[in-house]
Amino acid sequence: MLNVAIKAARAAGAIINRAALDVEAVRISQKQVNDFVTEVDHASEAAIIETLLTAYPGHGILAEESGRQHGAQDSDYVWIIDPLDGTTNFIHGFPVYCVSIALSVKGKIEQAVIYDPTRNDLFTATKGRGAYMNERRIRVSKRTRLNECLISTGFPFRTGDNFKQYLAIMADLMPRAAGLRRPGAAALDLAYVAAGFSDAFFETGLNIWDVAAGSLLVTEAGGLIGNFTGEPDFLEQRECLAGAPRVYGQLVPLLAKYSKFAGVDDKLRASDRMRDVSASAARQGGHTHDADADIYARSTVSMQQGEAEDAAAAEGEAPAAAKPAARKLTRARTAGAAPSDPNSAK
Repeated sequence: MLNVAIKAARAAGAIINRAALDVEAVRISQKQVNDFVTEVDHASEAAIIETLLTAYPGHGILAEESGRQHGAQDSDYVWIIDPLDGTTNFIHGFPVYCVSIALSVKGKIEQAVIYDPTRNDLFTATKGRGAYMNERRIRVSKRTRLNECLISTGFPFRTGDNFKQYLAIMADLMPRAAGLRRPGAAALDLAYVAAGFSDAFFETGLNIWDVAAGSLLVTEAGGLIGNFTGEPDFLEQRECLAGAPRVYGQLVPLLAKYSKFAGVDDKLRASDRMRDVSASAARQGGHTHDADADIYARSTVSMQQGEAEDAAAAEGEAPAAAKPAARKLTRARTAGAAPSDPNSAK
């Protein structure tokens, strides 16, 4: 199945590369403000669907431009397709865009292909068999300090997007990280996290075809992916956070307060979620150690203590009443860490 997906991605890439030679001649329309679609998107998608359904006529299709019009409607096997992720970059001649194809089997992503036609870079993954770039095994970054990390993201661009919230997120993250980047193609951003070119990625407003293939690449490369509160069932939630396990663990408590899925209780249970992150990291080869546990706990408690003090002030109580609970959370988090050799970063 992976080989067929690769064949489909390369066929789409050939169409995109031919069109890129004279991009000014490409017909462009708008789906909504700042959301473009071209004849190249449609031609690329048609080539992918034809290739996949020729090999697997009983499979379903979920594609960005045509939805579920093609393929079987009740199959357990569904190909999730973004024929040209980064269309705005493409129509401006900015060479950061890709083809993204994933196979979902009973709701779980089992095959993934992301193809960058401008660089001829092919990213592939099969569930349980690792992630590859041009047939070379890839792993997420080994960095553990947030202030050394390069984080990619996507800026809000649609009418109705919460621009003020995004500025608040940037204000939180930029002083803590080495750099923030906005390449403009979410699928390729996730592939770069898997390859260790960047240390983490976050964005809101994404569709399942933007993140399906990249999600498998990240996890097969030893990373973690979920929504801003750290929940792994994120594919259709339009909210994505991915990164190396130790970096992901530090970003969850920072981004959780901006999640549309997080209530007060979710935010106050951030340390519990970090224990899940630690356990998941251990399963995927990205073991945490005591120093990382302390980082996670301090960032979590800092967020929780501020919220607890606000709640206490609203009820006329002294802010100090919230502090014992915060100290208890720190001890619990450190004790719950999964120790390992700090030099054995995966």
